Amino acid sequence: MPTAPPNDAGIELCYETFGDASGEPMLLVMGLGAQMIVWDDELVQAFVDRGFHVIRYDNRDVGLSTKCDVISPEEVGARILSAMGGETPEAPYLLSDLAADGMSLLDHLGIESAHIVGASMGGMIVQQMVIDFPQRVRSVTSIMSTTGDPDVGQPEPQAMAMLLQPPPQTREQAIEQGVVSSRAISSPTHFDEDKARIRAAQTYDRCFHPDGAARQLLAIIASGSRSAALREVDLPALVIHGDADPLVTPSGGARTAEVIPGAELIVLEGMGHDLPPVYWPQIVEAITALAARSVAAA
Repeated sequence: MPTAPPNDAGIELCYETFGDASGEPMLLVMGLGAQMIVWDDELVQAFVDRGFHVIRYDNRDVGLSTKCDVISPEEVGARILSAMGGETPEAPYLLSDLAADGMSLLDHLGIESAHIVGASMGGMIVQQMVIDFPQRVRSVTSIMSTTGDPDVGQPEPQAMAMLLQPPPQTREQAIEQGVVSSRAISSPTHFDEDKARIRAAQTYDRCFHPDGAARQLLAIIASGSRSAALREVDLPALVIHGDADPLVTPSGGARTAEVIPGAELIVLEGMGHDLPPVYWPQIVEAITALAARSVAAA
């Protein structure tokens, strides 16, 4: 897989592109501790079939992109705990830095602007992209995400426990923990244990780096609310959320759609914090329609 050269922050991003480079560019941004392969190949192909030139990549601190081992896992944990007590923690980087990383990848690829689609923390990142780089965004889709406001989108207790559990020590433990965690947050009637086990194994074998996920969580907490800035956004926007999401509860999606002027909100019945194939046709159609509206308005 290709890797972009170091950007201004010294970050190298591993990425893949799909489809004809002359198609409408689409940047896919994945969530907390999740590698780009969590964007299923079949879902990516569905976008390619709709005429998009799709780019997916590993955020910093995950997968095959640069790791940011600047503070110890113990210190990260202490700062997260202090934040749970009401303090605003310091973090090695913020969501704004992750947003700038994505823009640097577009620079490397010679892409002036793109349709951006983010899931979970990726939704937070694309929200930050439209705040910091509106001229680089053709349309924005935020999936199963939230605005950073503390009164919405907070995880249910069982889901929060999944975020804070100790990292596994072996491949077998990592796979089992991945399956258990997936079951806890996935769409209740669409969870596929075999697929979850395969994905957990692929993720471990490609890159096992739990410390990065902890630093990304710290970045989320330290970045605060985006609501005020999102109220100034003037771009075609779509918000997608499942009504059974226990990790980023549906109020997070509702608030996102509320604060972005003119944003469309789609609530998918029975969807948890995942993207099961049963929902792909509706998701692909909605994002394609959004992109078409943005092109027509340009």
